[in-house]
Amino acid sequence: MTGSDGGGNDTASGSAWSPLRRRVFRDLWLAQFTSNVGSWMQTVGAQWLLLGHGAAQVSMVQLAAGLPVLFLALPAGVLADLVDRRRLLLAMQAAMALVAAALTVLAFTGQLGPWTLLGLTFLLGCGNALNGPAWQAVQPSLVPREELRQAAALGAVNMNLARAVGPALGGVLVAALGVGWTFAVNAASFLAILAVLATWRPGAAARAPRPGQEREHLIAALRAGGRYVRSAPRIRRILLRSALFVPGASALWALLPVSAHESLGLGAAGYGLLLGAVGLGAVVGAAVLPAMSGRLGGNGALALAGAVFAGALVTLAVSRSVPVAFLALALTGAAWIAALSTLNASLQVALPAWVRARGSAFYLLVFQGGNALGSLVWGQLAQHVGVSLTMALAALALLGGVLSLRRLPLLGGKADPSLSEAWPEPRLAVEPAPQDGPVLVTVTYRVREERALAFVAAMRKVESSRRRTGAVSWGLYRDAAQPEQFVETFTVTSWSEHCAQHHGRYTGADHAFETEARELLAQKPVVAHAMTVRQLDD
Repeated sequence: MTGSDGGGNDTASGSAWSPLRRRVFRDLWLAQFTSNVGSWMQTVGAQWLLLGHGAAQVSMVQLAAGLPVLFLALPAGVLADLVDRRRLLLAMQAAMALVAAALTVLAFTGQLGPWTLLGLTFLLGCGNALNGPAWQAVQPSLVPREELRQAAALGAVNMNLARAVGPALGGVLVAALGVGWTFAVNAASFLAILAVLATWRPGAAARAPRPGQEREHLIAALRAGGRYVRSAPRIRRILLRSALFVPGASALWALLPVSAHESLGLGAAGYGLLLGAVGLGAVVGAAVLPAMSGRLGGNGALALAGAVFAGALVTLAVSRSVPVAFLALALTGAAWIAALSTLNASLQVALPAWVRARGSAFYLLVFQGGNALGSLVWGQLAQHVGVSLTMALAALALLGGVLSLRRLPLLGGKADPSLSEAWPEPRLAVEPAPQDGPVLVTVTYRVREERALAFVAAMRKVESSRRRTGAVSWGLYRDAAQPEQFVETFTVTSWSEHCAQHHGRYTGADHAFETEARELLAQKPVVAHAMTVRQLDD
């Protein structure tokens, strides 16, 4: 069964675990889980190694891991839309394995100082930043559209189960054998995902570019991705909701090691146990998420997640009881997975294939960048006013985000992101070269007077379509001498960009907007293409 989630996204019912029945998704999910467990074991080792240096330096582990996304997410998104994603994933995983091996060697030889540790953690963050958009972009090709929400939830379960198992194992290793072994296990964990990627042969839908599609230039592709996001209200709202949730929630991940040590008196193993509660809550949250989303919708799920997370932060700020902290952290695990799955699934449902990695890069920029910067802010604040007050302030930030949902919700309505070939080929006497441009396209319409207002309203949707698919300027004009005549104009930077509008970027949603406008016409429109004068001179 499929229905509206109240936030403009499709919700699929059925088993929360149904994507795991698909072999490739399952193999990649298990390999990613193994790698994530290793990463969290290393995080525990790194944070514990820095614990004697104060809350600010402990929080810098999260900052060092997340900061690269601010600089690399957008170029990585462009790269993942232009090259073979499987090869890109293989290269990044291999590079991260080498960095993790270097950490291991330095730790066992006693040469791993605080700044060396943070520097190598930063390099691992660079690998993750370059890996992230490609990983996000291949996920929708592994499951049917109606299972995207469950797949997104399972991705969050993967992260949170690893957050539970990894720190618990990491805490045991730190206590029994020392920090170096957490780095060693992390280096070995990359072998699982490398093995699956080496044997996986993705179909055309998981590769970029598609066979026969002209490869975009790097800068042009980056600009096209930026234009798409600026002209896509649903995507912009998803990014806004992420920005209003993640920074407040990041206080938990940044300050929990300090809180476990100072407020609850726990050691490394106890800290791992607390993170196990997060993983337990994540599993429960994933199991109930399809039913909850069906009842509350996307906006309701985000509101509940923000409120629960804020309440758990306040509880951790004031309580000194380990069982109470365990319960609060289980609730944060469920809340985290509800928010992450809602935002991620909303994004994947809305993004068309041609810009999926670039759109995902903007999302990762906001999500991971917000987590990194939030960790820095909360860590510095805790150094001056204490962990408890800082967590309470983070809870207030989350509640502010919840209250803003009334005015700034996820946008409703359905949009078809699949490619459409309904836009007819331009008819020209001379075919321009791909790099020729700018190209001026004019479309002349005749509209009866009684339909003029409806036509203008419909053309506003067409404007967003033109801009999303490549137009750098757009205008709609009414002929002063013939009021029934309207002229649409838009400019595209090159002929290849305009051809991409026809072939690789025109979706079912774009076609629906144009159809709505053309149903109001008195006669068929007239389309003309004009090149700049210098092309004629040449």
